[in-house]
Amino acid sequence: MAPASLSGSQASAAADGDTLCVERALHRQGYGAVAGVDEAGRGPLAGPVVAGCVILPSHCDHRVFKDSKKLSPKRRRELFSYLQECGAPIGVGMVSPRTIENINILQASLLAMKRAVRHHDSHHFHPDYLLVDGKFPIPIDIPQQTMVRGESLSASIAAASIVAKVTRDNIMAEYHRLFPQYNFIKNQGYPTADHRRAIAEHGPCEIHRRTFKGVREFVGN
Repeated sequence: MAPASLSGSQASAAADGDTLCVERALHRQGYGAVAGVDEAGRGPLAGPVVAGCVILPSHCDHRVFKDSKKLSPKRRRELFSYLQECGAPIGVGMVSPRTIENINILQASLLAMKRAVRHHDSHHFHPDYLLVDGKFPIPIDIPQQTMVRGESLSASIAAASIVAKVTRDNIMAEYHRLFPQYNFIKNQGYPTADHRRAIAEHGPCEIHRRTFKGVREFVGN
């Protein structure tokens, strides 16, 4: 289904700080379960891409949810806990480095988001409308609206971005214990200078994305 576009009044209200205006408009149209969807991990050289899907309960304070990139790790963890405490339905999806290599990072990101939505279904929370960060719709038969810079415009997308980021950071912390030489606990797989030096010195490990520049040059060395 083709994504809807953000109306002028909705865009204006969201830009003015009302980050639940789109959700409220959809509720008035009869959509009862509006979910925000976002991903984390498109840019790293290692690890999975992870997506979150969140339906914000009406009683939660939506104003606390901001773009995850603008929050400290501690604040992201606090807000993830708040989502769990207030009973927000949460779905998580991920795609492995091998699949990223096979289908490219854009398609892997969309697949992770689709899996996050389907994770909702498996827990008997069925989104009937999706607000998707970015400009590419999820290949799924649910009405949806894409929103460029959606984390700043929609509290639901911001909440999903927090879920995706915290979940991925936890995964990379586990990988750090397996592969401490790459310092994943600090760089989360992103192409920092120390991470690039570690790849050059040790070569890629099993969670590196072997088709990515900065990794592929060292495959087989």
